[in-house]
Amino acid sequence: MERAAYHSALMFATGEAKFMTSTTLYGLVQCMRNQSGDECYGCLTVSAGNIPNTCWGKQGAAVLGYNCLMRFDINPFYNESVGASPPPPPDDTVSPPPKGSTPPGKDRGKKNNAMMIVLLVVSMFVLLIVLSAVFICLRRRRKFTNLFRQPDIENEEDKNVGTLLFDLSTIGTATNNFSDTNKLGEGGFGSVYKGVLPNSQEIAVKRLSAGSKQGLLEFKNEVVFLAKLQHRNLVRLLGFCLEHEERLLVYEFLYNTSLDKFLFDPMKNRLLDWGRRYNIIEGIARGLLYLHQDSPLKIIHRDLKTNNVLLDQYMNPKISDFGLAKLFDEDKTRGIASRIAGTYGYMAPEYAIHGHISTKADVFSFGVLVLEIVTGRRITDFTGSGYAANLLSYAWKHWNAGKALHLMDRSLGDQYDRQEASRCIHMGLLCVQEDRTKRPSMELVVLMLSGHSVTVSTPSVPAYLVQGSATTEVDVDSGNRNSNPPNGESSISARKNLTRYL
Repeated sequence: MERAAYHSALMFATGEAKFMTSTTLYGLVQCMRNQSGDECYGCLTVSAGNIPNTCWGKQGAAVLGYNCLMRFDINPFYNESVGASPPPPPDDTVSPPPKGSTPPGKDRGKKNNAMMIVLLVVSMFVLLIVLSAVFICLRRRRKFTNLFRQPDIENEEDKNVGTLLFDLSTIGTATNNFSDTNKLGEGGFGSVYKGVLPNSQEIAVKRLSAGSKQGLLEFKNEVVFLAKLQHRNLVRLLGFCLEHEERLLVYEFLYNTSLDKFLFDPMKNRLLDWGRRYNIIEGIARGLLYLHQDSPLKIIHRDLKTNNVLLDQYMNPKISDFGLAKLFDEDKTRGIASRIAGTYGYMAPEYAIHGHISTKADVFSFGVLVLEIVTGRRITDFTGSGYAANLLSYAWKHWNAGKALHLMDRSLGDQYDRQEASRCIHMGLLCVQEDRTKRPSMELVVLMLSGHSVTVSTPSVPAYLVQGSATTEVDVDSGNRNSNPPNGESSISARKNLTRYL
């Protein structure tokens, strides 16, 4: 650096040094010639100080300063006869060339021009890399902005969503690059992986599949809604990632996965004693009440079911999967959905058939969930049995016969509170009534579960829903249909031929 700054008219110098016994390190420095020696030396000193931070572990690199360039490599990249200037004489005088020697002339000028061309090419290459990085960042920011631009969400609040952005490298390291050993499960829109962040926090990462048509909308809903909703009975979103075509959602890790993994397993369901079941029912009810009434946004979940209820290490319930959730205006009580989406058996009839959406659609799903928790039976367990169309008609027949407690899960034996069990069955049947106006609000449900003295009516006939021979997906706006094979547990979109009354 001293040779280039103080002893070279071109402010240019090269050199080499033994890096290891068998490796030679070649170096080149160059300053703009309109600088003083001190300015050149200062620029090169700053560039050299950046090498450990930006080029550590590299076999070769170039550092472009404001008025200087520094490059090193283990392979020779310059003409040694040009840059290897001899050490300066001991005094400040310059010795004249020996008598009879030839001045540098045109040959030296050509070599200097060639070196300047090399420096120019290197500088342009570095500049191109910088501009490419800026372009990628701007494109990523635009993609993020366009994805979350939604007319019914205030822009000021959406700015907070950006604070949840994760780097793909961080999530990849946490999940061991999405290895199969870290996979927790797989759903209709992708897979879920367990991960551990650098601060030792355990996370669950939902990786949306690239081929999913509804995945982008689900992704947007989850981020926008969960970023603004905070409740002990809602799953907590820690962040998300939009990078290299990946769409990742990062949640708090819940040790006991989903409710269905316990409730419908003949071995694990014994871990759900009556006290835990009642606590789960009450927690789900409080979570729905928050969504419908107490949260900053009025939200209708639209896909409440056992595998969308997660359990923490203490078996406390947390409602998850807000991909199909619908934002509702505060001054509206119901509306018409442009596209029907949900799961067989859990969808209210007025929504499944006519697209009428309201909080009472979630109340219906909650009622089905309560009857499943009490009985330990799935909504579809009785389909085609000849005795009952499904769990709703099965429960209704026992209620009318005065044998409601015969519905209780046999794994409980007689270890349950009869008053609480009767209250849950009564409440469940109230929630699944065919007439939505007769269904209770979640506020009334929470009061009932809390043991308050509440006057309630006798339930009327529930909506008997039976899936048809095929699923018909309909986009109401376009009228396009796609027939798929029936699947009682998969999320579906349906408009007609989905359900029928017995």
